[in-house]
Amino acid sequence: MLEPLIATIILLGLAVFRVPIAIAMIVVGTVGFALLRGVPVALTMLSTTAFDTVFSYSLSVIPLFIFMGNLLAHSGVASGLFSATQRLVRHLPGGLAMAAVLSCGGFSAVSGSSLATAATMSKVAMPSLRRFGYSDSLSAGAIAAGGTLGILIPPSVILIIYGILTESDIGLLFLAGVIPGLLGLLGYVLAVWAAVLVNPKLAPKDYDLDDHPVEGLYGVILSVALFAFIMIGIYGGFFTPIEAAGMGAGMALLMVIVTGHAKFAEVWQSLMETAISTAMIFLVIIGAEVFSNYINLAGLPDELASFVEGLDVNAWVVMAMIIVIYLILGTVLESLSMILLTVPIFYPLMYQLDFGLDLLYDPEYALIWFGIVVVVVTEISLITPPVGMNVFVLKATMPDLSLKTIFKGILPFWIADILRLLILIAFPAISLWLVAG
Repeated sequence: MLEPLIATIILLGLAVFRVPIAIAMIVVGTVGFALLRGVPVALTMLSTTAFDTVFSYSLSVIPLFIFMGNLLAHSGVASGLFSATQRLVRHLPGGLAMAAVLSCGGFSAVSGSSLATAATMSKVAMPSLRRFGYSDSLSAGAIAAGGTLGILIPPSVILIIYGILTESDIGLLFLAGVIPGLLGLLGYVLAVWAAVLVNPKLAPKDYDLDDHPVEGLYGVILSVALFAFIMIGIYGGFFTPIEAAGMGAGMALLMVIVTGHAKFAEVWQSLMETAISTAMIFLVIIGAEVFSNYINLAGLPDELASFVEGLDVNAWVVMAMIIVIYLILGTVLESLSMILLTVPIFYPLMYQLDFGLDLLYDPEYALIWFGIVVVVVTEISLITPPVGMNVFVLKATMPDLSLKTIFKGILPFWIADILRLLILIAFPAISLWLVAG
């Protein structure tokens, strides 16, 4: 087990020195494979992995869901959702910040991307929050935290990748993400309420409504209709989760064209952004597959399972150790890299651990629960310094905001996330209720 652990340390070291994680995984994985099987075999493995990844039918969902999210981002759905949610919570303490959180959740349900949600909602909600006297810290924290829901509320690109890595049922993963996602929304709304209760200066007591009823109705109807179309299609047996990506992207394109909310320029920009994002994601996936091939050949997952069995500790202790590792890695790695790097190592343990719960005796349910927990931990990493990808996205779209201000505003939402994580770990039935029911 020593060699793959050294390789992992080298990989993390390269990441610390700003080597792109995809390149680092490809280099370390290929060199490690070459040391075990020889250079010709390693190069063959590298080329085969790249070819299989690019032409993978399962991974075709990634560009399709990304395109759907980009298309909706340019079509006014986000501003419509924000306009509509203001009417629901305007009279509550911190109501406009709550509206930002709720609209982030609604946009997440049709975009599948945390970074896209944070970038889009910062442009939509931040000007209104500032105009009505909300503090920059609370406003930025609400948007950055709300954006993290994009990787949990289905359809989620990260859940799809987890399902592919572990050969889990993607439809069941989507179903399992619903309640934890709603729990996250509730936690963030309560975090706004608590922050304003502690410091009333963070938000005004009242504000004038941004009056765009038609725009708000459009955003809500399109979001609900598209989400319902995808979920009913999957669970009604009309198409598979992979086919749902194509159906959802096609339906979104049809909707925005028919309603006149997307011109050729917006569609073209969505396509270009999708191509760039997909290329970056696929490169990271290729790197993760190469590194995974090496650690599997070196026997790390099997040796790790044997090591855990030799410790003779409770399964919950092992789970706590894994969560701590994720929280630490989340401070230096972005979410996709962390998922691709760690899941192939840790998920085989779910077949070995006995949590003492009937619900988790089924390996399929255990993997689904583990996937939801991992994604929630990954959500936390998106707003955890020093990396916090959502924070840097917000900074890029709002250059006048300081990182100190954003991270200060994140604190109540980070605490809400930690509490949600503990609840989901302690009560797996919350994640599996819709799946097992």
